[in-house]
Amino acid sequence: MDAPASPPWVNLRDEELLPLRIRDLGVRIEGSELETRVAKLYADLEARGLRLRPPCYLGDEWFSPDGVPAIAIPFYLAHPRLKALELHQMMEVEGGTPEWCDQLLRHECGHAFDHAYRFSGRRKWRAFFGSPDVDYEPENYRPRPYSRSFVRHLPNWYAQAHPDEDFAETFAVWLGSPAEEWRERYRGWKALEKLEYVNALMDEARKKPPLVTGGRRRAEADKMRSTLARYYAARRKLWAEDQPGFYDADLRRIFAEATAGKGTAAAFMRRRRKTIVASVVRWTGQRKYVVDELARKLVQRCAELGLQSPADEGALALDVGAYLASLVTNHLYTGRFKRSV
Repeated sequence: MDAPASPPWVNLRDEELLPLRIRDLGVRIEGSELETRVAKLYADLEARGLRLRPPCYLGDEWFSPDGVPAIAIPFYLAHPRLKALELHQMMEVEGGTPEWCDQLLRHECGHAFDHAYRFSGRRKWRAFFGSPDVDYEPENYRPRPYSRSFVRHLPNWYAQAHPDEDFAETFAVWLGSPAEEWRERYRGWKALEKLEYVNALMDEARKKPPLVTGGRRRAEADKMRSTLARYYAARRKLWAEDQPGFYDADLRRIFAEATAGKGTAAAFMRRRRKTIVASVVRWTGQRKYVVDELARKLVQRCAELGLQSPADEGALALDVGAYLASLVTNHLYTGRFKRSV
């Protein structure tokens, strides 16, 4: 069988690719590396004796449509050239490795099972996970890193973001490892009670057909009229909110002991930016684009203020890294990089 022909846009430069409409890319799950990942998800479900196979389609991001037992996978994962563009535009590719993709598929599968069987409408479900009607602000929740009431699957203690996410994360752990493994891993944790409850729900799902089998799919890639340029502009605006313009006092304190002749603060920041950003992303879990955008603005402000760099660059790198980490951590908890008081 002949290999599928490469799309006509595969060799375009980024600036030539960005004006294309998403619907015109013609990408599909079939024939892409996603086909293997979806097949693995279905094999895991079959191994657990579950009859539901949530349909997967290409959308604008990772999600399961409200009330619909389906899974949307970001369209950029369907082709290496689009993954490269995603990396250039957003500095990371969510789900870009097989392991990460499997994690996200299991998570979204949990949402799809809830939509199919309407588990979250039950009183007992709410006793374990909470009300699904509470305000949903997954980017601004306040995690408790040492809590044993939640499983740990996706980064940033994502099970704590919302009751729906708590269920989806618990399901993902249940699906992704044998019972003896998760029972041992969460022995003595309150989260184990949730895993046992999910185990009981899946026993029920093995015996009953889903209550919901279809529904309207949202943000299907093959229907999206937006260009890639508009798509990325909107995402960057979403993930890099306007930051308060009052970093001057902090920057002057960090570079206070510097004297002329040792180099500029902006030059130092430019040299160390990638290393510091990578470290902050690693330890805070914040999106790389958000951290890098903040670092770039601080570099620009250092240049505008004419700040100088101290001779001890090692200590200075620690100060700048700690400062960035504090801003980013505050953003994770509050949605703002810095309080105004």
